[in-house]
Amino acid sequence: MNVLNNFIYYIGSFGLIFIGLYIICVKRNLIKVIIGLSILNTGINLFLITIGYVESGTAPIFSGESIEFPRMVDPVPQALVLTAIVIGVAILALALSLAIRLYQHYGTLNLQKIREQRW
Repeated sequence: MNVLNNFIYYIGSFGLIFIGLYIICVKRNLIKVIIGLSILNTGINLFLITIGYVESGTAPIFSGESIEFPRMVDPVPQALVLTAIVIGVAILALALSLAIRLYQHYGTLNLQKIREQRW
C-alpha cells in the first residue's frame, strides 16, 4: 500500500488527462468538448505539480544554516502551473465565447451539424 501512496498523484493526473482526451475525441457537443479541455488542463497542471513535489521538502530559501539540497522543493513547476492556470482560464473564456457565437449563427452546438453547414 505504501508504494501506491507514492504514485497516487501520478495515477490521478494521468486519469484526468485520459478522461479529458476521451471527452475531446468522442463527444460532439461543443460545451462537452470545452469541459473536456478544462479537465485535460487540470490533469496536466496536477502532473506538473506532482513532478516538483518532494516529501518532507523545504522551501528553496538559502540561509546561514546548512540545508540539504535534495530536500528542497523545486519552485519552477509551481511557477509554470500558476502561469498555465491563467492561460487555461483565458482559453476557456475564449472557447465559451466562440461557442456562444456559433450557437447564435447556427442554432446548434452539435459539431457534426456545424461542419455540414457552410458559412
